[in-house]
Amino acid sequence: MLRQWMMWCGALLMLGGCAVSGPGGGTAPAVVMEEFRVSSDPGIQIYVRNKRPAGVTRFAPDKTLVYVHGATYPAETAFDLKLDGLSWMDYIAQRGYDVYLLDVRGYGQSTRPPQMDRPAKDSAPFAGTVEAMRDVDAVVDFVRKRNGIDKVNLIGWSWGTAIMQWYVSLNSHKTHKLVLFAPVWIRQSASLVQAGPGPMPAYREVRRDQALQRWLTGVPADKQADLIPRGWFDAWADATFATDPVGARQNPPVLRAPNGVVEDGLKYWGAGKIPWKPEDIKVPVLLIKAEWDADTPAYMAQNLLPRLTGAPYKRYVELGEGTHTIIMEKNRMNLFREVQLFLDEVHQPAR
Repeated sequence: MLRQWMMWCGALLMLGGCAVSGPGGGTAPAVVMEEFRVSSDPGIQIYVRNKRPAGVTRFAPDKTLVYVHGATYPAETAFDLKLDGLSWMDYIAQRGYDVYLLDVRGYGQSTRPPQMDRPAKDSAPFAGTVEAMRDVDAVVDFVRKRNGIDKVNLIGWSWGTAIMQWYVSLNSHKTHKLVLFAPVWIRQSASLVQAGPGPMPAYREVRRDQALQRWLTGVPADKQADLIPRGWFDAWADATFATDPVGARQNPPVLRAPNGVVEDGLKYWGAGKIPWKPEDIKVPVLLIKAEWDADTPAYMAQNLLPRLTGAPYKRYVELGEGTHTIIMEKNRMNLFREVQLFLDEVHQPAR
């Protein structure tokens, strides 16, 4: 399928040297940032952000990575949110990687379909997993063509893990390694993402206080106060709600999120009817989640792991004292380091 990127948006943005150690223990390299819009379906433009080490222009498949977000919030306000001067995207790029994030249609800076110009009750849910896979495929093909390579690493978070599982089960030939951060599988407990009573509308509206309540679900009361460092939730919420100017003008402000994922949750993993075969994933897989994750509880990863029989090797890691959103909590570096270990390693089984 022909995939063509349409517009080169941002001039190169040079970021200063960061105060974290590089792979060899020295100062991490400066990083450059570019932004693109990539054509997916007709009329759909997908926002893509790229970061890479300054001065490096050639990357092999094992040093190229594409990230997709979860059910409610866009990619850039978590994966590339600078906390203490560093985002996860920066962390990976500083270690010699060409790193991309994308917003699925209806999220962040990608095309907002016309359903979002009308009251939610006037349209059916949209931006489901099948549509999201087409958006991911457009970006993967764009990156492969741009770098002259056949494969890339893929990371999905939450719903993004369902997108990536289904996608890789059909496209292992385009994938080097797969990271499933907070992996989705057949649900045995209620989802924290709900559309409310009555017919399912096109999108749902999330308030700031609701976002915090969901974030802290499952965290012991005596651990909540210092889980999120001071100012980090506000930094994330300010950046995230600003991506939806229409919702931000409401009183109180809201973030609008497409309900295609909610519909799919009821139809697929909520009903025990997974439309892809994990056995068809033929690449190395990391499943990683945190202890207090109430969105994708441990049983999901534990039940998915034995189904990944086609993976050359696989790993399941559970991180202590973190939630579904450990990416922006005090223990986030544990997530960064474990994922980086998996990405960097050359697997050599004992003989």
